[in-house]
Amino acid sequence: MVYLRSLKGTKLPPLIGVSAMRTKDIGNQFIELASTESTNKSAAELISLSKLRHGAVILAHDQTAGRGQRDRIWQSSPGLDLTFSIVVEPTGLRVDEQFVISKMIALSVHHLVRKVLAGDVRIKWPNDILVDRRKVAGILIQNELQGEKVLWSIIGVGLNVNSSDYEEHLLATSLSMEAGRNFDRMEVLEAICLRFECLWEQWKNGDDAIDEAYADQLWSKGRWAHVELDGKDQQVRPMEVDSTGRLLVEHDNGTVGAYGSDRLRFAPR
Repeated sequence: MVYLRSLKGTKLPPLIGVSAMRTKDIGNQFIELASTESTNKSAAELISLSKLRHGAVILAHDQTAGRGQRDRIWQSSPGLDLTFSIVVEPTGLRVDEQFVISKMIALSVHHLVRKVLAGDVRIKWPNDILVDRRKVAGILIQNELQGEKVLWSIIGVGLNVNSSDYEEHLLATSLSMEAGRNFDRMEVLEAICLRFECLWEQWKNGDDAIDEAYADQLWSKGRWAHVELDGKDQQVRPMEVDSTGRLLVEHDNGTVGAYGSDRLRFAPR
C-alpha cells in the first residue's frame, strides 16, 4: 500500500486516491486522478521526483490533452473510457530491444478485447488495437534511456470502453458498442494489468513466444495493404516485426524491406 503523503510536493491534479490493485507487481502502486492533461505526463513528473516504483499504474477519469502517435490528439469520454499509464523499470533491456514493451502491452490489451468481443481483433502496427478494422485502443510509450539501456518505460493506453459517440470518418468503436452492454472499467483495467504482468514474467524468463504471438495478431499480415512509404503511396504485404520494432514488408517486386514508423504508415482503412 502507498499512502497519500508520499505524493506531497508534486504538481499533480487532486487525487481521488492511492492504493494497490489485486496484482503482484503491476498495479502495486495505483494512483487515481479525477482529471489530468496526460497520464504519461503525470507519470514522468512523479518519476523525476522519485515517487514511483516499478509497476505503478496511473488512471485518469478525464484526460484533457492525451496524445497518440505522431502527436495526434487522443479523444476519450470522461468517466466512460480508460486512460492510464503503467510504469515499468525494465532492468537490462537494451535500447535496440525496447519494442518488446510495445509488444507486451499490445498483446495484453488485445487479449482483453478478444476475450469480451466476438469480432476480428487485431494489432495494427505500431500501436493500435482494431476490432473489425475500427480502432478501439491506442498505445503511446515513452522511454527514458541511459546509454544503451532503458531505465524507465511509461506505457500510455487509451481504451474506448463505454463511449459511443464517434464520427464515422474516425473509424472508431468501443467495447460497449461492439458488445451491446456496458463494462466495469476497473475490471477491464485490472484484467489488462494481470495479463501484462504475466507477459512481463515471461519476458524476464527469456520466453521468446511474445514475438511469435505478436506477429500472429498483426493486422494485414500476409495481405496486400496500402501504405505511405517515404511520402509515396505503395502496396506492401506486412510479414512480421523485428526486434527493433521495424515492420518487415514484401514489396510488389518481391523484395523485402524493414521500416520504422518514421518512414512507413498505413493508409486510412
